[in-house]
This record gives sequence, C-alpha cells and structure tokens, in this order.
Amino acid sequence: MMGATDLKLSVTGIAGGMADPFDSGRYDGRMPYRRCGRSGLLLPAISLGAYETLGGYRDAATSRAILTRAFDGGITHIDFANNYGTPPGNCEIVCGQILRDFPRDELTLASKAGWRMWPGPYGDFLGKKYLVASCEQSLKRLGVEYVDIFYLHRTDPETPLEESLGALDQLIRQGKALYGGVSSFNGAHFAESVRVCQRDGLSRIAIHQPAYNMLDRRIETDLIPQLERAGVGAIPFVPLAQGLLSDRYLSGDIPPDSRATHRWGVEGTQRRLTPERLTQLRGLNDIALARGQSLSQMALQWILRLPAITSVLVGVSSVEQLDQNLGALTGPVFSEDELSRIDALTR
Repeated sequence: MMGATDLKLSVTGIAGGMADPFDSGRYDGRMPYRRCGRSGLLLPAISLGAYETLGGYRDAATSRAILTRAFDGGITHIDFANNYGTPPGNCEIVCGQILRDFPRDELTLASKAGWRMWPGPYGDFLGKKYLVASCEQSLKRLGVEYVDIFYLHRTDPETPLEESLGALDQLIRQGKALYGGVSSFNGAHFAESVRVCQRDGLSRIAIHQPAYNMLDRRIETDLIPQLERAGVGAIPFVPLAQGLLSDRYLSGDIPPDSRATHRWGVEGTQRRLTPERLTQLRGLNDIALARGQSLSQMALQWILRLPAITSVLVGVSSVEQLDQNLGALTGPVFSEDELSRIDALTR
C-alpha cells in the first residue's frame, strides 16, 4: 500500500471533449501519483522504462500493446534516452509514432543524453554541443515540441558541471524541456551539481535516476540524504537487478525467452547466479510468497517504501509482465520483522 502523501486523481475524458479510446477509469485510484521532491511534478508510483524492449527486440505491435495497457493502468510517465532501441534511437521513433495517438498533455515523457550516440568528438558525454543536438534529435524522433524531463545520462570526467548544467538550463529556458534531471551521479557529485545550479542561477535539478534494488543498496547512505536535503525526487532504474529479483532464475537456469538470452548474454547472467546468490534470492522469494506476492512485486514495493522515492522504472517485454509488476501496488504494508529479514539477506 502507498503512503499518506500519495495523490490519486479522478477525471474522465480528454481535452477538447473528444471520444476517449482509453480506459475511462485510468485515474480511478488504482495508480497513486507521488510528488517529485519539492516540485509541481507528479509521477505514477510505477513508470515505464523503454530501454531495450520497446523499439528494441520487441516489435511495434507489442510496443503498442504495452504502452496502451500501461496508460490504461495509470502509467503516465514513459522514460526514453537518445540511444535506446536497435539501432540506437529506434525506441523513440517507434514509440513516438505510437504515442501520437495518446493525449500528450496527460503524458510525462523523458529523454536523456550522455552515452555514445554518433561517431566523432561531439557524440558522447556531456558537452553542450552534444546535449543540445541530442535533445533536438529526440524531439524529432518522438514527434513532440518538448519533453517533460531531460536528463544528463551519466557523469563526465572532463566537461565542467557548469557547462553541462548550463546546457540543461538553456533547453528549459527555450521550452524544449520542462524539468532537468541527472542519472547515475553519486552523492558528492550530485551535491556539487546542486551547488552549481544555486550559485549560477541555473534551473534546479528536479529528479535523479539512480540504480537501486535489493541487491544494490549503495544510494541509501550515499545519495538519498543528499536528495532529501535538496528536495529532489528519485526514480530508480534496474529495480529487479536485470531480472534476478524475479522468479525466473530461481532454478539457476536461464529462460529462453528472457532478456538474458536475447540481449545480455547467457554466460554473463549465469556467472551472476552463484550458489550464494541463488540462496539469497530463494530466501527473498520465501518472504514474498509468505506475503502473497511474487518476488518481483515485493522487490518493487520494497523500493517504494522510502519517502525519497518518487517512482520506480520498470522495463517489460509483454503485457503480462507489466500486469505482474502493477500488482506491487496492492501488497500489504511491510512489517518490521519482514524488513529485518530482508536486511539480513541483502546487507
């Protein structure tokens, strides 16, 4: 169950009085919406991350089915990046064409730049030329005039923060992005970014996208205190540790239809499934089953237990997998004993 600060909306129809082709009950309270730090941005507790599936190894028909089911379930936030998809950029092209049939003003669309996108000296990292060009390209691929959130996708050891954050500020002032965010910044680097924005009068950082899950808890002591101090929301990615925090790998075998088979490599995933890891995962699975949940549902709800977390990004390859993840919203409140048992297995 969500916390007392979660907001639930109830509206019907879409702007202009047009017929609504989507589920008219999408805002009936099934999906809580959480405020992103000290901002006006509200995000669903569960957001959809496109990454490798949509416009990647799943076709346009499957992508449309997933996007439609997500929106019908109240997922209004969809997360992209300039290099997502196969080939890079295809995710925004495929999903942009689909989302033109969706009510734009009800969607929060995000994109990012920071990883290599094209050859040469201006297609990587966080220089102003690359960031501005990447945003422009993402807008064209998505077929929109602005994105709601634009992120610095990673840190850059060479480019000054003043330049990278200044590029974000420029995009916001030009109306090409509404909010600025950062991803994968550690606590110290994030704190310095906040200081630079305040000192130079730049648009404030509204959101941070870190890696976080039961098997990787580093941000709890490093980053989260800095986020809370700055009034910035968090939206973790890899919440299921690339599928390990599901019931698909508990036997130690790699399912033939998994992303490990299609994208990540069976050998690499197999190396992660050590006897010690399998014992840990099976212990967590026992706790989840006793709660009446799947391991993935418990893992998502466990992340959402923290007030600093605004939303959690899930990547799915089927409607069925999406429905399974949405079940995390109806789980029982964690008891102190359950949290202690999870801590004993994951710390």
